[in-house]
Amino acid sequence: MRERFLDVETPSGRMPTFVTHPEQDGLFPPVILYMDIWGVREELFEIARRVGTVGYYCMVPDFYYRQGRVRHEFRDAQNRMISLHALDEARRQRVVAPGRKLSNQMVVDDTGAILDFVARGEPVRPGGVGAIGYCMGGRHVLCVAGHFPERVTASASLHGTSLVSDAPDSPHLLAPRFRGELYCGFAEMDPYAPLSMVKELEELLRPCPVDYRHAATSSTRAGRHATGSRSSRCSIAGFPPTGRRRARGAKPWSGSRRTGRACATSSPAAAGRPS
Repeated sequence: MRERFLDVETPSGRMPTFVTHPEQDGLFPPVILYMDIWGVREELFEIARRVGTVGYYCMVPDFYYRQGRVRHEFRDAQNRMISLHALDEARRQRVVAPGRKLSNQMVVDDTGAILDFVARGEPVRPGGVGAIGYCMGGRHVLCVAGHFPERVTASASLHGTSLVSDAPDSPHLLAPRFRGELYCGFAEMDPYAPLSMVKELEELLRPCPVDYRHAATSSTRAGRHATGSRSSRCSIAGFPPTGRRRARGAKPWSGSRRTGRACATSSPAAAGRPS
């Protein structure tokens, strides 16, 4: 595997980005890995390496770059990451503060810069781009899929937060623009993505022109980080890596599938829901 750190020029400055892809010459399908609330760290780079080993060009941008070098990682005596809910209030607020300053539009703007960057001499295959995001990044995946429907054509949102809300930039409002394939992974017990929201999102996407699949695992958000999520081992539906093809008739995602042509985004249950 080849890997390096580089800066992507954006309208707001220089965004540090980790890049990895196979050593052999060739053009590889590009995949953008959207960080969770903790920010970039070695665990996310390792996920990117796993994605790259099966034939992708994978990037991990540091979307917190506007705030300087933001790093959060708290571990217990066994060197395991401590979950957000298990931190004391002071440390919990230190972790979530940068995420509150990072708007969906900022990530969309940065993604536009990334798409321009990969088109200028990087070893990437022309065409669709894949997106994988966990937690906060799961929400950002839906945002970029809606803003760049002709480019972001295979997406995976894992334990995404605030996918349906009354916020003016809620990702569900972009549903009519989604194209390609979209997978959402949820936990059966997650206060940031309750099953009522999961069902609501399914109903909203049912008539939309996207191949939507989702699954809810018998787990909770507590104790789960990006390395324990499906993102570390997912293969992007409809977006086979170099040298690999999905078998005819294979179903790459578990969960339900919803496709359609006409789509509405009205969501009565979203009224009054905190973002």
